[in-house]
Amino acid sequence: MKKLTQADFQERRAVLAGEMGLRSIAVIATSPVAMRNRDADYKFRADSSFFYLTGFAEPEAVAVIETFDTAEEGYSYSLFCRERNREMEIWNGYRAGIDGAIDDYDADEAYAIDLLDEEILAKLQNKDKLFYRIGQQADFDARVAKWIAAAGGESRKGASAPAQVIQLDRIVDEMRLHKSEQELELMQLASDISAEAHTRAMQAVKPGMMEYALEAELNYIFGKNGCVPSYNSIVGGGENACILHYVENDQKLKDGDLVLIDAACEYQLYASDITRTFPVNGKFSPEQKALYEVILKAQLAAIDAVRVGNSYKEPHNAAVRIMVQGLLDLGLMQGDIEQIIASESYRQFYMHGTGHWLGMDVHDVGSYKQGGGWRAYEAGMVVTVEPGLYIAPDDETVDAKWRGIGIRIEDDVAVTQDGPRVLTAAVVKSVDEIEALMAASR
Repeated sequence: MKKLTQADFQERRAVLAGEMGLRSIAVIATSPVAMRNRDADYKFRADSSFFYLTGFAEPEAVAVIETFDTAEEGYSYSLFCRERNREMEIWNGYRAGIDGAIDDYDADEAYAIDLLDEEILAKLQNKDKLFYRIGQQADFDARVAKWIAAAGGESRKGASAPAQVIQLDRIVDEMRLHKSEQELELMQLASDISAEAHTRAMQAVKPGMMEYALEAELNYIFGKNGCVPSYNSIVGGGENACILHYVENDQKLKDGDLVLIDAACEYQLYASDITRTFPVNGKFSPEQKALYEVILKAQLAAIDAVRVGNSYKEPHNAAVRIMVQGLLDLGLMQGDIEQIIASESYRQFYMHGTGHWLGMDVHDVGSYKQGGGWRAYEAGMVVTVEPGLYIAPDDETVDAKWRGIGIRIEDDVAVTQDGPRVLTAAVVKSVDEIEALMAASR
């Protein structure tokens, strides 16, 4: 199993410490445990930014990174976590404990999580800046405010509290936006597993099957590879594909309809994100094929625009122009292409953007604009490319033969110096490839 090493996490902490500057402290908590209902909780997943800096996947943990008066002193990393507890470990599994935090996770110091309020005060004193994730958790915001007040109350003893409180995400989000080769390897594995799942779905689907049964085929591939879904899977047959975030997945798949699947897994907390749309019976109708070809052409042009130096918006602009021309050619829209694009009247059929950052979160962190304009692509960024067209079933402005058709095609694309690298290329997407794959499985 491919994993990041402690050296990777050490390197990230060192970069963060350098960005913080001297006499600074950063405090970052992991996610709280979330209850599903009464006595049952959701399976715990560490906060992405916390894990990014620590590699520590247990709940109830806080990391503290401190810098000192000179650069030569480097930085210190402390981890507050749960202590070993034999009775609790019998019920809920083993814990790293204080010794494990030092021996296995390279903390310079480790403390029981119950001591956080007490120990943090000394660490805050005589620091100029405090970095933490402002606004992430209301109860943690209140806790930090109390720490600052308490640390400031020691001024009569010659100590001082941080004079500046700075949003930690401003630094960590930019770090996470640029993926290392090791991170790209994990994302490639997630993409390959997700591609296998989509291939299985194309081979398994048949008229009369329930959407949730097709979802189960995806989940089997995810699970057998030790993965979980990156997000709630969308399996929308027929007009359900026109609902962008359809997740009920409880309807019967009909002969003659398309099915849109937007589903993928995460591997070692790194996500993939794939959408494919294909015919339930294995054969596109003329209308389905005509729309599909327009979207595929738009997607290929958008992928080609994901290049170093290009504006983040260029793939979207490329996709929109091709899809609007396609809608005009097919008679679904009338008018001048420039006016349609300028007025955005195409949003009747294409109402979302063409992509988003991808990483540890499906909609990953990182700003889309810099200096008031769309930022330029840089090597190491990963973005989705997902144009689509959705003809509402009750849209009487178009011929009835088009209504209720929803199509989206989505791939994950890494930006490299040599051009776009499609991580999710292992799953077919041309009409001929899809029909051939589906015919071979019948």
